[in-house]
Parts: sequence; C-alpha cells; structure tokens
Amino acid sequence: MPMSSGPTDDALSGWIDRQYAVAARNLTLGVSATHLVKERPPFRQRIVPRPGSVVASAVMGAYDPDPDYFFHWFRDSALVMDAIRVLVADGTRPAADAVHIRDFIRFNLGLRGLTGAAVLAKGDPRRDVDTDFVQHVRTEADLRSVAGDRIWGEVRVNPDGTLDTLNWSRPQHDGSALQALTLLRCLDDGVLEPGVRDEAVELLRIDLDFVLAHHTEPSFEIWEDSLGHDYYTGVVQCAALRRGAEWLEARGDVEVAGRCREASAALAAALDGHWRAGAYASLLPAASGSPGRDLDIAVILGVLHAGLPSGPHSVLDPKAQATLAALENLFAGLFPINAGRAAPALGRYREDRYYGGGAWYIATLAAAEFHYRLAATLAGGADFALTVENRGFVARALGVEPDSLDNHRLAAAFRDRGDTFLATVQAFTPADGALSEQFDRETGAQTSAKHLGWSYAGFITAVRARRQIGLA
Repeated sequence: MPMSSGPTDDALSGWIDRQYAVAARNLTLGVSATHLVKERPPFRQRIVPRPGSVVASAVMGAYDPDPDYFFHWFRDSALVMDAIRVLVADGTRPAADAVHIRDFIRFNLGLRGLTGAAVLAKGDPRRDVDTDFVQHVRTEADLRSVAGDRIWGEVRVNPDGTLDTLNWSRPQHDGSALQALTLLRCLDDGVLEPGVRDEAVELLRIDLDFVLAHHTEPSFEIWEDSLGHDYYTGVVQCAALRRGAEWLEARGDVEVAGRCREASAALAAALDGHWRAGAYASLLPAASGSPGRDLDIAVILGVLHAGLPSGPHSVLDPKAQATLAALENLFAGLFPINAGRAAPALGRYREDRYYGGGAWYIATLAAAEFHYRLAATLAGGADFALTVENRGFVARALGVEPDSLDNHRLAAAFRDRGDTFLATVQAFTPADGALSEQFDRETGAQTSAKHLGWSYAGFITAVRARRQIGLA
C-alpha cells in the first residue's frame, strides 16, 4: 500500500545533525587502533593493530556472544575511509584527519608480497592451537594458494598486517573495487597531501590491475555465504573499471584504459541478466536466484557503493527502484517492529538468521541514501523515467498514483521519503548514538557487533547525500 512521508521535521533535522557528529567521532574507533590488543588464546594469537588498519569493530568479542570482528576487512575498511573522506571534505573533521587515509594507503601498500608460504615457513599454524579449535585453522594447501596478487582476494587480514590464518569465505573480489573507488574520490576531492597522492596512485593501479585480472572469476558475495557471480561484486567492479578507465585516459594510458572499458562493458551486460520480471520484479543478488535470497539489500548497497551517475544500475534505474520497493514490502511484513511504521526497518534478506536475522542499520540507511541521491539527481535536472517497474516506488513517495512528472515535486517527495527512513533509524538509536550491526526484529534492541564502523559510515554517507539535494 502506498504510504506518504510527511514534511521534513525540524526535530528530525536536529537529531540528524547531532547524530552526524556522533557518527563522525565513533567512526574512527577502529581506525589505527594501536592502543588495543586482541588476544585469541585458543589460537595463541596476540594482535596489536598497525597505523592505517581498520578493525570492523573495536569492541572485543569472541562469539561470547559478540562476534569477533577484530580484523581489517578490505570491504569495510574501504567504506570507512570513504566516509572519512566525506568528513574531511565537508569540514566536519579537520584537514589533518586525512592522515587516516594516508596511513590506510601505506598499510595496504605494506601488504604487498604477503604470502601463505611465508606463514608456513615459520611452522605449522595448527601446531599450538587448542584441539577444539584446530578445525578453524586454514590448511597448508589453502595457505600456499596465497601468492602474488591473491592477497587482494583474501577478504581480510589481521590489523597488525599479518595474514589471517583462520578459515573464512575466500576469495572475495569486492574489496579492491571498493578501494579503487574510494581512492579515485580522494584524488578528485583533493583531501590528500601532495606526497600522499603518489602513494594513492600506486595503490590505485594495484587495485585496478586486480579487478581487471580477476573480474571473470567467481568469488564469495558480500555476506560471505555463497560462491558465484553476484550483483554487488559485479556492480562495484563495473564502476571501478569505468571510473578507472576515465582516470587512466586522462593520464595517457590508453591501452589499459581500453581494457578496463571492455571489461566494464562485459560486467554491465552480465548485470542486466539479474533482472527478474513479473509480479515480484526485482534485481536478483545472483542471476540464477536462490531460495530466500531473491530479494537482498546487497543490490541496493551495490548501486550506492558503485555510485554510477545515471543509466542502468544507478539510482535512476527503474529496476533498482523497483527492487527497493520490493524490499520495503518484504520487511514491512516480516519484522514485528515495523507494525504501523511509515518506513520499515530493513534487513538483509528473507531467510537471514545471523544473530536472529534482525534489521541492519546499513540496510535501513541505504534506503534513506538511495532516496536522497535520487532527489539530488533530480534537483540537478536529470531526466526521470516513469515505467511499469517503478510506478509503485514513485507512488509510495508521492502518496498518490503518479500522473505527471515534475522534477521539483519528485525530488521533494524522495527527500521526504528518505527522511522517513532516517526517522526509523532514529527510533532504534540509543541516546548515546551508538550504532551496532543489527537491532532485533521483535524488540528493537541492538544485537551483534557493537560500534560497527560500517554502520557509522552508512549514516555519514546518507546524511551527505541529504545535504546535497539543494531544494529551496
């Protein structure tokens, strides 16, 4: 049923500004956390983070019940650095905070040459591990496969710059694409010191080379559950290669730019195959679909993180808009906390059971950011196509069935719809502004990892998109 979102509320705007300041402060809790020490007694590990590393959550956990997120995930760290870029660019954080980006670049450059063979040369990593935990340690064959550029498909490393020797879903190929996009934005924004720009260029070339070399290979998707060719990885790779080609051409590297464009076009064609028409029209997270995963917020996150300015797989894409509308319908009925709520709290996918399969801050914030970016694009004069696929999405924002399209009216409606999603986030954010990974689908209580860096990054980028709308 179409639901209208009310006018922008001054109280909500005040909360947004306050929460933005909290998110800006808490975002860096896991960045260069050199003062922390992580002990994993069963594995005989003692981890002291190096400058430039980004732990996904700086709150110690060992699935007791909080999960152990004391790792430098390539995906999460790229998103956190992109949010720091935003904070420096908009003046929320001082220019000196660009040191975090500099250290991040140097940390990643320091991972070059990291191999599994070097780990094994020091002895069997299973040797001193408690008997009940040996099953969680990587095999010799698995470790020996980490050579050459394969480090960039490793998913994560320890924040002290050593190889992660624990079993996990490998390989994952979204990290280098996201890192490339963050570096390209940093170079565009001018937040880097002159000397650091050369190091950023060096890392950017490594990332683009990896994406170019491995984009045709299957990898584990964003939620680290299944191996294949998923929408999220494909769309961020497509965007990284497209943006990378423009950057390379400007530097005169026409040959590599051409290869990037060719690979990007192939990825875009494959992404088109994720569309499912019919009564439940949406972009599938995997082209073949899978039970319980036909609708997945990963698709919307992919559109946002890719940041394509227009066309298919951008916020202007009616198919992406239809997917978000379908996700809203799903979670409005699935989560008890959404009863009577103008904009539902969103989770990942229907069959999710991780830590109770609750609502995720990054998912609900993604819905807000999608609407804000769409509003900003329309306020800037972009053409909007009303189709059979997105009619319900538009009607929900307007509160009525659309008859004629006016950019100003649509932009205002999408801005207000974004505000209803931020109001939902507000409803489940404690007074101190702390954001965990999830909040319970029945009670709204925070669950899973505490102070998740990605949650704060998602809030920052959503609010930035809101501030860019520019409506009178």
